[in-house]
Parts: sequence; C-alpha cells; structure tokens
Amino acid sequence: MRTPRYKSVVDGLAAELRAGRWPVGTRLPTHRELAQREGIALVTATRVYAELEAMGLVTGEQGRGTFVRDTALLAGQGIDEGLVAADAVDLRFNYPALPGQADLLRNALRELAGAGDLESLLHYQPHGGRLDDRTAVARHLRRRGLTVDAAQVLIVSGAQHGLASAAMSFLRRGDVVAVDALTYPGFKVLAHTLGLELVATTDLDDLCRRRPVRAVYTMPTLHNPLGTVMSSTARKRLAATARRHGLVIIEDATYAYLVEDAPPPLAVLAPEITIHVSSLSKSVATGLRVGFVVAAEIAPIERVIRATTWNTPALTVALIRRWIDDGTVDRLEGHKRTDAHMRQAIARDVFAGLPHTGHPSSYFLWLPLAEPARADRIAASLQRHRISVSTAAQFATTPVVPQALRLALGSIPVADLRPTLATVRAAIETA
Repeated sequence: MRTPRYKSVVDGLAAELRAGRWPVGTRLPTHRELAQREGIALVTATRVYAELEAMGLVTGEQGRGTFVRDTALLAGQGIDEGLVAADAVDLRFNYPALPGQADLLRNALRELAGAGDLESLLHYQPHGGRLDDRTAVARHLRRRGLTVDAAQVLIVSGAQHGLASAAMSFLRRGDVVAVDALTYPGFKVLAHTLGLELVATTDLDDLCRRRPVRAVYTMPTLHNPLGTVMSSTARKRLAATARRHGLVIIEDATYAYLVEDAPPPLAVLAPEITIHVSSLSKSVATGLRVGFVVAAEIAPIERVIRATTWNTPALTVALIRRWIDDGTVDRLEGHKRTDAHMRQAIARDVFAGLPHTGHPSSYFLWLPLAEPARADRIAASLQRHRISVSTAAQFATTPVVPQALRLALGSIPVADLRPTLATVRAAIETA
C-alpha cells in the first residue's frame, strides 16, 4: 500500500528533528511555507505539524508559530524510569497545564522586566527566601487551611527539594521511617540515597513498639498513588501516636490543592513535630520549581538549603510571588480542580465495572488487577500501542508487589483521554 504523501513529510521532518538538525527553540517554517516547500496543500501542512506536535517534537503557539521542542529529557525519562518514546502517550507522570499558560508566563515576564527591583534578582537571596516572599507564601497557605507565621516558612526548589531538605535535616543514615505500603516513588529514591530504612505499616503504634522508628512520611490529603484522603479521626490518631513516640512527621501536601474542604493538615494538629512540604509545581507549572517547607525548627533546614541550592532562584520566586499576590495561583488551582474532576469522571466511566480507586478530583487512578493478569505484561503490551503506564513496583515498599497500574490523567489532551483509556481497558481485559 502506498504511503500517503503527508506521512512521508512527517517521517522526514521527525527524523531531522530527532537528529538535532534544528536547535531547540528554532522557529520552523510557517504552514504556508512548508506547503510550498513540500508541494502539499495548506491544510495538509497543518496536519503535518499537528502530528509532529503529537509526537512531542514541536510545539505550536498561536500567533507566534511552530517551534522545536527539547527532547533531550522527555516526560517519563527520569533516572529511575524507562525511556518513553517521543510519540508515546504518557500516563506515568502528571504535568497538568491549561490553555493559555504560556501566554500567562510571557506576560508575567514582561511585567517583571519592567519592575523597579529587577537588579536585586541578580544577587544571592536569603537561604529560606526573602521575608516578604515568605509572607506571601504564608498568606497562600492560609487559604489551604494552614495558618503559620512567615518565620516558619522556607522557600525551596520544589516539593522534592523540600522533602530532601527535611530528611537531610532531621534524619540520619539507618533511621527507620514508617510509610504506607504504597508511597510516592520520589521519597523512595530519597530514602535509598540517604540510607534510610522504609518500613510499611498500617499500625504505627505497634511498629514503634517493635522498632526504633524515627519518623513517619505521609500524604494525608490526596495520597499518591491511591488518591485517598485521610479522615480527621485518623489524622488526630496519627498525631497523638507520633507525639507519644517522639516521631517527626513529614507531611507531603503536593496534591492537597485539588481537595476542597479537606480535614486540617497535620501541621495544624501537631505543629511542633510536623514538617509540612508543598509546592506550586503541580498546581501552577512543573517547570517552575518553587516549593514550601513549614516547620517549627527551621535552622537545620536552612543549613541544608545552603548546602544544596543556596537559595531558590530569585527570578522564579519573584514570578510566583507576583502570581500569588494577583490571584493567578488561586485561579489556576481552581481551574485545575475542575480539569482534574472532569478527567477523573472520564476515567471512571471508561473503567466502570473494573476495580479502581481515585478521588473525584484526582489526576490519577489506581487499577488493581485480577488474577492471572500481570502488570508488567500489560505495561509492555501498552508500550506497543505507544502508551506508557506505571506499575505498582515503583510505589511499593513491601517485598510482595501488588498487581496494579497507576494512570496519570493530567498530561495528555482531554480529547485523547477517553480513547487512550479505552485502549488500556482493552489491554487489561485481554491480559
């Protein structure tokens, strides 16, 4: 069968882009110029660029043109992750973005360029951030149900840096940290790097009687990967147990912005022993690495920030501060709650009749598999369909890994979500 002309153009351009013929950020020929150069119709040229964008090789910006994307580290190509092909659909990582966010950034940078204190952003900043910036973050956290003084707030380079700073400040090699049987992979990597022992438990008090537990790591509001929200009663019980046994609580609130009317954070219930970590990476943009740490004792954390990054980049902090002050962060978080709710509804509809777990406004869905299905085989099968998913292995902290998949719903166009999830369901049903 003869290959359609436009497919040959797509293949040729894709090969050139992957070979690095054009530097990242290069503006490509306009649709009309491409049509003339290749001898194809204008509508066909538009289709060519649409396919290249779907492969992750280019990005189109309305009114500006089509630009070469950076494919050196595509989504899903982290250190402990397998490679994801440029044209694969990524259901492993959430990097939710809304239409118009690029223009939002462009305008904010333009406004920032005209600000009077621009020169100050070229200098070193206090390790935990400038006081006025920390005050703005404290106001933002108050809207999330956490009332703290700015002096208790430290600005870090994303939640992962916040977790690392907390662990490096209060834990030592060999310390036992209580965790859930399924937990955030980034904390697993951190624990391995620092030589911490993660012990899964459903009975913290019993574990503390048997082992010298130093800390507990928890995600009470929107657990990753399960999407659960810890009840108020369970939070009070955890806080009381931690106090009784002298534990440090590391509270990860990365996805908490998605849940309205959640019970109070653990940092409210046990502020003297809780290190509360949050960020704007998911709620605003994953590329803007700004996070927050709230703690009663900040000096050890400040020393770690000094040793690791010195300070969070001032330009990024200034940008985020501007968006906190003018309400942009609140608006984006509201829009993303709506977006996540819509995507979760689609996922629940597609997987109706199959076991699944996920909060109504969560960006991920947990799919336990029935025997004799094996998650790794299903994942391999989906790879052949150019769909990348996570198995339970990267989340598990127990020797026996459950057979399950976690699907990240926030990284692909909404129009593609239902058919993509239908393909996943078909792979499960035929496994």
